[in-house]
Amino acid sequence: MSSQFHADYFFDLSSFAHSALFKDTEFVWEVFARFERYFKTQTLGNIEVDIPPGVTLENKELISIGKGTTLEAGAFIRGPCVIGPHNSIRHGAYIRGNVITGAKCVIGHATEVKDAIFLDGAHAAHLSYVGNSILGKEVNLGAGVKCANLKFDDSAVSVKVDGQKISTGLRKLGAIIGDGSELGCNSVTNPGTLIGKGVFWYPGINFGGFVPHQSIVRSQTEVSVLPQQQART
Repeated sequence: MSSQFHADYFFDLSSFAHSALFKDTEFVWEVFARFERYFKTQTLGNIEVDIPPGVTLENKELISIGKGTTLEAGAFIRGPCVIGPHNSIRHGAYIRGNVITGAKCVIGHATEVKDAIFLDGAHAAHLSYVGNSILGKEVNLGAGVKCANLKFDDSAVSVKVDGQKISTGLRKLGAIIGDGSELGCNSVTNPGTLIGKGVFWYPGINFGGFVPHQSIVRSQTEVSVLPQQQART
């Protein structure tokens, strides 16, 4: 089996508070099936910050929020959910449950997150959708990035690396994004996209599949700016 399916290919988990979630996984996406069991091992309902007016907590007894995290009015959080210390949950953030974040993460305005993991320092600050996905350490999603997680035909999502095509058995799988990668504004990752560490993904790119470490993802299409008279001839 290709090493590019292992969690260690994408993430340095040595300092991540929830590294146990990945222990003994063969395929990185196996963590999603472990959510229910893992949440039962956590001290849920432990909210270590003041909740300001205008923040909605649904299933509050299933939500934990670490020290130093700021919550802005208009944020919605549904449990089960573990939000780490010193996070920023901004106005209009929509956290739909089964979400785990490390330290110093950002979930911003009009960003929807469900069934997802944010490692330390991961940012989805503006107008993004992060479903059934994992953002590695210091990953940054530009405004409007969407991690699509469902195929048109509703069949199980497959991933392909080095000529190997493996069905994940999952109806929904978004993107696995390695440490330090950055995705430009208004990009879309197709279901089952695997992105290595340190990848630069240009704005506006719609792409899926496997992207190795330290790659650049960009379109070869050229955009021309011409005088109107020349463009009409």
